[in-house]
Amino acid sequence: ANFATVPVWLSTKAVSRMTTIVLGAKILTFFMTFGGLMWHVEPAILFNRAEVNASYLPYVLMTLPFCLASFGYHGNVPSLMKYYGKDPLIIRRCLLLGTLMALVLYIIWLVGTMGNIPRPAFIAIAEKGGNIDVLVQTLSGLLNSSTLDLLLTVFSNFAVASSFLGVTLGLFDYLADLFKFDDSRLGRFKTALVTFLPPIAGGLLWPNGFIYAIGFAGLAATVWAAIVPALLARASRRRFGSPNYRVWGGNAMIILILCFGGANAIIHILSSFNLLPVYR
Repeated sequence: ANFATVPVWLSTKAVSRMTTIVLGAKILTFFMTFGGLMWHVEPAILFNRAEVNASYLPYVLMTLPFCLASFGYHGNVPSLMKYYGKDPLIIRRCLLLGTLMALVLYIIWLVGTMGNIPRPAFIAIAEKGGNIDVLVQTLSGLLNSSTLDLLLTVFSNFAVASSFLGVTLGLFDYLADLFKFDDSRLGRFKTALVTFLPPIAGGLLWPNGFIYAIGFAGLAATVWAAIVPALLARASRRRFGSPNYRVWGGNAMIILILCFGGANAIIHILSSFNLLPVYR
């Protein structure tokens, strides 16, 4: 959060420039790291041939709130419109390309980790909190490579930094609008305090709170990134008719998004009460 404070306080352009630098460094370290990891991928570990009749389908449901939080981009739409203007085609292109890039990199990440770490080892990782440092330590112990250890550490820090920049910018603009803070230096300073002080305090009080927080972020995102936008689109179409830009899918897409949001909320609540299967 401290890393993101200054560029977010300065301007959206400053965040864009800093994100470009951090993203470039992250991509460089990503391919350097996973170029090494891919050489060590073992098909037997990747496809889990050691376990007979293994089934992980019951655990898939618990990942949905995390996927919504990880691939959700709605919080950045106001900032993109502020930066690029109200051109829906440009905004759509940014969101589509950004999401596809994240998906491709995430698939490479999964292959690199799942192809090197046996499935039972993830039990110990989860028991230690599931943070990125535990995963890096496990990979380092398995590969016994100080170079990969350093690259994994650098990459993980850049990954967290870049995610902070994008997410906090959207939250920053939302809070500025909510509390009616102006765009002056003093106004942005007030917004920065409201944006960054709570997570800084939370991180100091609960060092492993990020894992739990992102789960609750998935529940919150269910409301503001799935249910509310779908209802707003439905109400807008009824009130204003056909706008200049309209997302394809019609009412069927709205119903699908509402069902997805409802399923996410139910899954998170069940998980909170330990009513879903856990891999042990």
